[in-house]
Amino acid sequence: MATYFTLNTGARIPSVGLGTYKAGPGVVGDAIAAAVKAGYRHIDCARLYNNEKEIGVALKKVFDDGVIKREDMFITSKIWCSDLAPEDVPLAIESTLNDLQLAYLDLYLIHWPFQIKKGSEISPENFVQFDMPKTWQAVEKLYDSSKARAVGVSNFTTKKLADLLAIARVPPAVNQAYAPLGRMKVVANNPVVTSIAEILGKTPAQFALRWGIQQGQSVLPKSANESRLKENIDLFGWSIPDELCAKFSEIEQVKQIRNDSFVHPQSMYKTIEELWEGEI
Repeated sequence: MATYFTLNTGARIPSVGLGTYKAGPGVVGDAIAAAVKAGYRHIDCARLYNNEKEIGVALKKVFDDGVIKREDMFITSKIWCSDLAPEDVPLAIESTLNDLQLAYLDLYLIHWPFQIKKGSEISPENFVQFDMPKTWQAVEKLYDSSKARAVGVSNFTTKKLADLLAIARVPPAVNQAYAPLGRMKVVANNPVVTSIAEILGKTPAQFALRWGIQQGQSVLPKSANESRLKENIDLFGWSIPDELCAKFSEIEQVKQIRNDSFVHPQSMYKTIEELWEGEI
């Protein structure tokens, strides 16, 4: 059974959650049902993923069937870049709550610290100046109303996070990282990871996920395969010895998701350094 971390609100977030990015129609609903059966108590969603309606149907079914109670699940979603104008924030969460068939979210995140024109897609000409203080005030009102029982951010650099903390009345509970196995499982396939996993008698994915938990991080592996779902949550009742944990630091640190597509001579972000404020 998953362990929990305590957020600054006092709420407990499961140490393992199911990611739902690119879990498409006809797949994501079955994945939710299998995940809950396997012991997952955290489902990570986002407006961008275009599957919240199907997730909502699957959640309603497990609740109605008495498989699990709503209060025993932790549901996260994220507000997309085109909905970051302060007046659009309450509309965005209402749309997500309707799709997920929920009265509240356990955690609501700003997906990216960048804003695009309402109704537009990510393209150089569509970026607009992000007024983070005013947007965060609108997010804080969602927390005040309990529509979001915790609020936070995703993909914020330390500089952007420090700027937010300087003005926040309600400090973010989470700065979400994701892809704990790396893009294309680059972490799980690393020779250091595979060799230590063999010593432990675990899979490389289990070693990488367990390492994240032992660093005090909630991890969000994504799979729609039932056997892989079970493998990815079989992380408890064992631990990685300190000397083997330390070897993880031998892996070269690389920013895997740079979002070079945000950068263009016609964009407000002309270089990758501007986009990330020097933190690349």
